[in-house]
Amino acid sequence: MGKKKNISKKDIISFYMEYVLENHKKPESVYAFAKAYNFEETLFYKHYGTLNAIEPEIFTEFFNSTIQVLNASKDYLEYDARHKLLSFYYTFFENLTANRSYVLMALSEHKNSLKSMKLLSPLKKAFTIYIQQLKIELIQTNQEQIDKIQEAGLKESAWIQMLLTLKFWMDDSSPSFEKTDVFIEKSVNTTFDLLDVTPLKSLIDFGKFIFKEKIKMP
Repeated sequence: MGKKKNISKKDIISFYMEYVLENHKKPESVYAFAKAYNFEETLFYKHYGTLNAIEPEIFTEFFNSTIQVLNASKDYLEYDARHKLLSFYYTFFENLTANRSYVLMALSEHKNSLKSMKLLSPLKKAFTIYIQQLKIELIQTNQEQIDKIQEAGLKESAWIQMLLTLKFWMDDSSPSFEKTDVFIEKSVNTTFDLLDVTPLKSLIDFGKFIFKEKIKMP
C-alpha cells in the first residue's frame, strides 16, 4: 500500500490519540509516528514542529468543537451569561467524556497540579477569552485600574473553577458522570449568585436616595 499523500491536523491529532492509547506511551519520534500511520514525515511538519506541540492543541480542539456546537444552537445564542456558561460546561465535558481514556492518560500524572500544567495553557487562553466575551456583569467603580483588577480576577477565578471541575470529573465514578453534572450546576449557579450585582446596585441606589433626601432636609 502506498503512503498517504495528504493528512490534516485533525488526522494527526486522531493518529496521535490512537497511538498513545494503544501503546500506553507517546511516539518516540516523528519518524516512528509517521511510519506507524503510513505517511511521509515531511507531511507532519506542515502542521507541527514537534510531537510535543500536539497534546496542548488536543485540548483546545475539545474547546473549539464545543464552541462550534454551541454557536449552531439558536437557543444558546439567546441565553444569558449564566446559562451560556452552563451549556458550555455540559457540552465541553461531554466532549471530554467521549475521549475520557485519552484525557485521563494525558492528565492523570498531574491531576493534583493541573494549574501548573503547561499542557493546559492554550486551553486557559481560549477559555478566559470566552469568559470575557460572556460580558458577565460586575460592579463598575469608574476607576479603570480597579475595574481591570476585577476583570482579571473574574477570568482567573473562572479558570480555577474549570480546573476544579476537571479534577472532579477525573475522580467521578458515578453512572454517566451524573455527579459531575450536579457539580457543574451548583458551582456555576453559586458563582453567579455571588456575582449578582442587582441587590448591591439596589442598596447603592437606596443609599444615594437617602443621602440626597438628608441633604434636602432642613
